[in-house]
Amino acid sequence: MEGYDLIGDVHGCGATLAALLEKLGYHQRGGVYRHPRRRVIFLGDLIDRGPRIRLAVTIARRMVEEGEAFIVMGNHEVNALAYCHRAPTGLGREWLREHTPRHNRIIQETLEQFRDHPQEWEEALAWFLEIPLCLERDGLRVVHACWDQPLIDALRRDFPDGRIDEEFLAESVTPGTRAFRILDRLTRGIHIPLPEGVEIHSGDGFTRRSFRAHFWAREPQTWGDVVFQPDNLPGDLERRPLSPEERARLSHYGPEEPPLFIGHYWCEGIPALPAANVACLDYSAVKFGRLVAYRWSGERRLDANHFVWIRVPREEQARPQPWEIDFD
Repeated sequence: MEGYDLIGDVHGCGATLAALLEKLGYHQRGGVYRHPRRRVIFLGDLIDRGPRIRLAVTIARRMVEEGEAFIVMGNHEVNALAYCHRAPTGLGREWLREHTPRHNRIIQETLEQFRDHPQEWEEALAWFLEIPLCLERDGLRVVHACWDQPLIDALRRDFPDGRIDEEFLAESVTPGTRAFRILDRLTRGIHIPLPEGVEIHSGDGFTRRSFRAHFWAREPQTWGDVVFQPDNLPGDLERRPLSPEERARLSHYGPEEPPLFIGHYWCEGIPALPAANVACLDYSAVKFGRLVAYRWSGERRLDANHFVWIRVPREEQARPQPWEIDFD
């Protein structure tokens, strides 16, 4: 083993994923992408929005099941599980994740692409529940959105391998519960509410009333010190001081910690390192950005020269590709 190739949020860009694996030196044998000396770690969010969701899930699942890859769960896999699991009696709703217009829109592409393959979708959901929330391997750490050590310690007390069960999933939809805090922080990160009446009209078509904050600033003082998303804060909110309550909500990942890989934050432009020991690999692939990997070979201080990416072409359509895996 030379190391790991960590791959950011695919979001259904299955053909581009296949092309990126080929660029990294992986080749299909027996329907599985393999490398003689390296393994992949997927950072979650395989599904939703993109044109080749079934292909993306199949590539990743087959690699994981054959020992050629590892994976952590993204918030979109969490959303799919909650959307498709009925709520227990007494919760006051039919599904764990209510089927509101906003929630319907997020998962619409996934359900449409699996519509004629219901058994395949059920198997995918069962596999999602087997995916751990975080990984530590050979000197690196991986989580979809935020490494919060106290919450990860709490998770591992009950789930040493980081894999949750249906009971934990059901508990996680109730704000204030331990399961909610763990799942929300690890897969969705830190959100700071915007002032009353202020909204962000995001480039992905959603209106948001909070912003995503990062967790590696040593002594942040303002909102601008922690904001981590491509959408600018309205007005002069970047200069707004963090309140004591907001500062207490933040996690902190110090420079002495092992290298950490995250996705989730839909960065834009040329991949760069936000900190010497932190790499974000979500570069908005589904918005015709880049599907990004980082080739890690044991270094403790990360190097931006180790990013590898492919631009996602606008012409990627749901059509057969020369590298397509046979589903049937």
